[in-house]
Amino acid sequence: MADESTRLSALLGARSAGPLAKSRDLHTVGDLLEFWPRRYLEHTSDLSSLHVGMYVVAVAEVKTSSTRRMQKRRGEMLNVTITDGTSDVDLTFFKAWGHKEALVPGVTAVFAGEVGMYRGRWQLTHPAYQVLEGGLGTDAADRGPIPVYLQVKGMQNWAVAECVRIVFDHLESVPEPLPAKLRSRHGLPGRLEALKGIHVPRAFSDVQRARHRLRYEEALVFQTLLARRRAEQAAERTRARTPREGGLLAAFDARLPFELTAGQREVGEVLAQEMARDTPMNRLLQGEVGSGKTVIALRAMLAAVDAGGQAALLAPTEVLAAQHHRSITTMLGDLAEGGMLGGSDIGTRVALLTGSQSTATRRQNLLDAASGDAGIVVGTHALIQEHVQFQDLALVVVDEQHRFGVEQRDALRGKGTQPPHVLVMTATPIPRTVTMTVFGDMETSTLTELPRGRSPITTHVVPADRPAWVQRTWERIAEEVRSGRQAYVVCPRIGDGDGGGSAGSAVGSPDDEEIAAPDADEGEEASPREMAGVYAVEATLRESPALEGVSIAVLHGRMAPEDKDAVMSAFTRGEIDVLVSTTVIEVGVDVPNATVMVVVDADRFGVSQLHQLRGRVGRGRHAGLCLLMTASEAEASRERLDAVAGTTDGFELARLDLQLRGTGDVLSGRQSGGGRSGRGMGRGSFRFLSLVRDEEIILQAREDAVSLVAADPGLAGHPELLAAVRDRVDAEQAAFLERG
Repeated sequence: MADESTRLSALLGARSAGPLAKSRDLHTVGDLLEFWPRRYLEHTSDLSSLHVGMYVVAVAEVKTSSTRRMQKRRGEMLNVTITDGTSDVDLTFFKAWGHKEALVPGVTAVFAGEVGMYRGRWQLTHPAYQVLEGGLGTDAADRGPIPVYLQVKGMQNWAVAECVRIVFDHLESVPEPLPAKLRSRHGLPGRLEALKGIHVPRAFSDVQRARHRLRYEEALVFQTLLARRRAEQAAERTRARTPREGGLLAAFDARLPFELTAGQREVGEVLAQEMARDTPMNRLLQGEVGSGKTVIALRAMLAAVDAGGQAALLAPTEVLAAQHHRSITTMLGDLAEGGMLGGSDIGTRVALLTGSQSTATRRQNLLDAASGDAGIVVGTHALIQEHVQFQDLALVVVDEQHRFGVEQRDALRGKGTQPPHVLVMTATPIPRTVTMTVFGDMETSTLTELPRGRSPITTHVVPADRPAWVQRTWERIAEEVRSGRQAYVVCPRIGDGDGGGSAGSAVGSPDDEEIAAPDADEGEEASPREMAGVYAVEATLRESPALEGVSIAVLHGRMAPEDKDAVMSAFTRGEIDVLVSTTVIEVGVDVPNATVMVVVDADRFGVSQLHQLRGRVGRGRHAGLCLLMTASEAEASRERLDAVAGTTDGFELARLDLQLRGTGDVLSGRQSGGGRSGRGMGRGSFRFLSLVRDEEIILQAREDAVSLVAADPGLAGHPELLAAVRDRVDAEQAAFLERG
């Protein structure tokens, strides 16, 4: 007998196990059982939607069969016509022997081959086939749906199905992670029955029932993992952080030149209450671009300093870290100059730690962090390094969490003498199902109200193949500059540094740290278009008569840190009119005087990323304008861009992005897809569960998992569920190590 760990080579032999391993990475019985059919055939297939080059697997009846002698070589040729009752396809066998006896009129078979066209008729040349017992009468109706698997090179579809049947013949039982009470309550089949319903169903209703069971199982395992993490976090103890009266927070609030929104005040109160408890806070703060998350985070950091501790702000890029450092020190003024000449008596210091700082600067900032002189430390991944120490780390703020692994967040938490409070921020609106999975171990706060003074943003799509529209785009930038305002032009590539070429024609190395990934629709373009590069677009703008006399500069992630900082500072001061950049400016950059953004090759970016980018304009009293330039003729690309132009609701766009691109890309990071054995399973990636389709399943699994863990935190009464949870943890850790 076999179990899920049995090697397929021992059960099936090398001839069958070899192609399964080589083509689809299937090595064990468990791997094969998780290799779901991609669809199912009824006992007649629709032959009306074929196209040349298509690999088709279809059930059809032999309509006619005839042989004839070949003129130029010996032997007989067999011509067969098969039908689905409406449409016909011709089959040609250049050797009739062995086929003419099997393929006689009235026989039903599964046929597989590549579709061609001959004399205006669909044709399969020497297709593979398997005759089904009986015709299309009573016997055929008794048979279940025919599973169709992803193509395995070297094996026909029915050979894969036969391998699965052999496995089931030797499989006596499988682990059952679902508690019996839950199976009974939700009317779910056992796991072995569900696996048989997937691979050897008697009816389509078996398939649906089996899919629901296995999707619920995957959801329950993951939600149980998250429920246990939340329970473990609730059991942790830390030092309550209550700010002293008359401290930094009170002084900062008194100086604020604007009134906090109701949402900002409400979230601030929640953070203050949670930081005042002896249980570590673990909260996600999400909000639209420009909703005022940074002010909330800064107030929480000042509260931590007032309570005698320190706060660390982790940012994904050096540009964003420097921007945070600059904006925090500007907002605090003399409150950020503690112990310095002219500094406030109650002030602290704000240190910046990045990997590219000079040795002397870095050494001083490390000393300020370790001694406690710096109450706030802002940095990139450099904060996580082993030699970085804090005197008393009370609060960790992680900006754009999706760019970090959970393990990196935990590494920073580990630098506290006791568990610090954690606040995670993201300007990427996150659909509910993603919140319940990727961030399922955190409490969530959402900001939807924009602060006063923020102006609306209008978005339009500009066809790059219409020169007059492109010319008008550059003229529109010039008009804003003449009115004293500034503009961004965003490109998907850096391009060559010589400035040669024109907009849309430069190809260069991608910006490893911050660049957007190409988002062409596979198969929709006749040939890949070259993406616009920063230097080529800069050259185009300098040559444009409309922009004569306009100050133009470039910014990208491969520039030297001091050069990046100098350019960004000059743009912030208004010394640069037009900034041509990669997506290095996607998050956190705040220049209220910038009112126009042009995104070149906008079809190369995701929906949520475009929404993030346009959030850089309209941050002051003047209305914002975003122009999405595209040369793509792909219908799906234009639909995406029209969707961005049609709404400024980030949550609506995030739901659309989730449908179109999947969890990883909604969060602007490529998550590893889950293989059948769980290798590469990233956080929030699933084998069978869909975050778009299965919201109700996830909600039910979350409720059930909370109840299970509350009643039995160690899962002592559910050992097989515990084993499944541990397997999932191992898979996540393996994915993290694989990502480096």
